[in-house]
Amino acid sequence: MSFDWEEFLDPYVQTVGELKIKLRGVRKQYLKKGTYSPIEFVTGRVKRRDSIKKKARKRGYTRDNLSEMEDIAGIRVMVQFVEDIWEVLELLHKRNDFKIIEERDYINNQKISGYRSYHVIIQYPIDTIDGYKIINAEIQIRTLAMNFWATIEHSLNYKYGGLIPEDVKNRLTNAAREAASLDAEMSLIRDEIQEAQLLFDGPQARANFKKENGEEDEFW
Repeated sequence: MSFDWEEFLDPYVQTVGELKIKLRGVRKQYLKKGTYSPIEFVTGRVKRRDSIKKKARKRGYTRDNLSEMEDIAGIRVMVQFVEDIWEVLELLHKRNDFKIIEERDYINNQKISGYRSYHVIIQYPIDTIDGYKIINAEIQIRTLAMNFWATIEHSLNYKYGGLIPEDVKNRLTNAAREAASLDAEMSLIRDEIQEAQLLFDGPQARANFKKENGEEDEFW
């Protein structure tokens, strides 16, 4: 009997869609109040079938327990500063529309490769025409620097089938240190950056910018 992938993945598509809307809504609430938002932007994806199959073979999942895989539904919350990660984490803990079942701190306990991020595994309830379901999902919280590095590492792992050449691996590790250093430097001037951004994002500042750049007659 063939496996109906579309039927299996539909609840995960719904989960990702709902979580993106909710977390983007959090950012919008901050901005409407004219206050700094710890959330810069939110993305999401449903794991590809080939990636699910590969992980299932590696971890011993079968059709019967495939729904136990934690990261088929994935949300990524991007922030500007390391400090924002803990603020976003606090926001997640306060929510009552899902249950946090596990956390993995790869910031204070970064991987040997240099990978840094904070992972939160949740159980998210959805309503479908077939009834109530609980879906596992993973929320990753990263700075922009962490995400840039992780994206490059992912691409290299894909290119080399997980066996990145030693010289490239060393450079990647060095780059991870530089990314961590960048995050640390930005944290030192965090207050000044936040104040500048709030000023620039104000209605008058946007109007002035458009006028200075000859865009005052454009439709936005």
